Amino acid sequence: MSNDTPAVPPPDEKDWTWVLDAPCPDCGYRADTPHAAVPVLVRGHLDRWSAVLGRDDVRVRPAPTVWSDLEYACHVRDVYRVFGERLRRMLTEDDPAFANWDQDATAVEQRYWEADPDRVRTELIEAGNAISDAFAAVPDDAWERTGRRSNGSVFTVETLAWYFLHDGVHHLVDVQG
Repeated sequence: MSNDTPAVPPPDEKDWTWVLDAPCPDCGYRADTPHAAVPVLVRGHLDRWSAVLGRDDVRVRPAPTVWSDLEYACHVRDVYRVFGERLRRMLTEDDPAFANWDQDATAVEQRYWEADPDRVRTELIEAGNAISDAFAAVPDDAWERTGRRSNGSVFTVETLAWYFLHDGVHHLVDVQG
């Protein structure tokens, strides 16, 4: 890391799949969203993220090892992209296995803290609309198709949607968006 790299938040090594079985005590999310509501909820988050990215203090970290609002927005943009690809694979392949995505390494490699908030806004909205469209197009008979994370966790398209939704909801609470 160069001298201009800020302190790196500690890696998030939790297995967040537990949110499929219990409400999140931090953000209140419950994994029971009806299929038709998934794209509606994601699109509803986009205006909130746009407002977050318009803040004057978007680059300010609340603590040295806590992401700024900008860094959280970059992460959510990338979550939309990663899960869009996972959804595509689940709908076109039989029980695909997903490579591990190291969100912390991605943040450092892409230098989230240096991102242009206007560009991130555009990319986040594009990625959010793309995954919303993808979930809206899931055929009724495909919600039980499966895919597997690198740690062996099995998802259906339905549980992938619920797991995915938690990330966006949770991070809006993190940035109080």
